[in-house]
Amino acid sequence: MKKLKQSQYYGIGLLVLMLVVFWAVFKVLAPTTFGSPEKLATYMKSALIYAVGGCGLYFICVMGPFDMSVGANIVLSSIIACNASEKFGYAGLIIAPLICGTIIGLINGIVYIKLHISSLIVTCALSLIYEAFSVYATNGKNVILSADYRAFGDYPVNLILALIAYLLCAFILKYTKIGTYTYAIGSNEVVAKNMGVNVPKYKIVAFTLAGFFFGLQAILTISFGTSMTSASNLSSMSRNFTPLMGTFFGLAFKKYGHPVIAIVIGEMIIQLMFNGFVALGAPTTIQNVVTGVALLVIVALTTKPVKGLVVK
Repeated sequence: MKKLKQSQYYGIGLLVLMLVVFWAVFKVLAPTTFGSPEKLATYMKSALIYAVGGCGLYFICVMGPFDMSVGANIVLSSIIACNASEKFGYAGLIIAPLICGTIIGLINGIVYIKLHISSLIVTCALSLIYEAFSVYATNGKNVILSADYRAFGDYPVNLILALIAYLLCAFILKYTKIGTYTYAIGSNEVVAKNMGVNVPKYKIVAFTLAGFFFGLQAILTISFGTSMTSASNLSSMSRNFTPLMGTFFGLAFKKYGHPVIAIVIGEMIIQLMFNGFVALGAPTTIQNVVTGVALLVIVALTTKPVKGLVVK
C-alpha cells in the first residue's frame, strides 16, 4: 500500500475514483435529471473551459502569488474577441483575445514586481481598471458573437483547443527552463535566488503566461456563452474561483507529477457537484455554497501547517 501511494498514478487514480463516486451518488439521488450522456457532455464543456484558466493560474499559484483579475481579463478579452471577429472573422476571434490576455498578464506581473506589494491588492486594483475598459468597449451593452463564429463553443473544436492548451501547459512545466524555475521559486524563493534564478523576471513570465491562457479561456467562454456583458465594481470577481479550484487540485496532486491532469479532473468533479445539486432541486445559488466549501477544503488539504506558526 505504501508503494502504491508513492506511485505517480496514485493521485490520478484517486481523482478518477472521486469523479465516479460523485457521479454515482448524484445519479442515484436524481436518476432522471442528472448524469445522462447528453448532460455529461454539457457538464464537461464547462469543465474544459475552466480547466484552461486553471492551467494558467497554476503558473502563478505554484510560486505563491495569486491573480484576482482572472474574471476581468476574461470579460475584456471576450468582448475584444467578439468585436474583432466582426472585422477579421476567426482570425480576430483567436488572435485578439490572446494578445489582450497576454498584455493584461504582463501588466499584472510588472506592476506586482515594481510596487512590491501583495499580488491580491495589485490584481484587485487592476481589475477595476480592466472592468472600466470593458464598459468603455461595450458602452454598457451586451456583445453577441455572430452565429458564424461559434465553432469553439461545441465539440470537437472546443475539445481540440482545450487539449492544445493542456499539452502546452504540461510541456512548459516539464520540459522548459520556465517550468523548472517556476517550481524552484515555489519550493524556496530564497534558495532559487541564491542559485542565480532571476526571480522577478520569472514571476513576470508566470503572470504573462497565465494571461495567455486566460485569452484561450476567453475564446472558449465567448463561443460557448455566445454573449458577454461588461463588468463593474468587481462583479467579474465571481469568475475567478472556479478556475482557481482546478488550480488547487493541481497543487494538491503535483507531487504525483501530473498537475495538468489533476486540474482537468478536478474541474470535472466541481462541475458534477454544481449540476448535481441543481438536479436535486437546490437553487442555483447553491453553486456559491459549493464553491466556498470546496475552496476551504481544498486549501486546507493543500496547505501544510507549521507547528507554532501564527496564522495571518
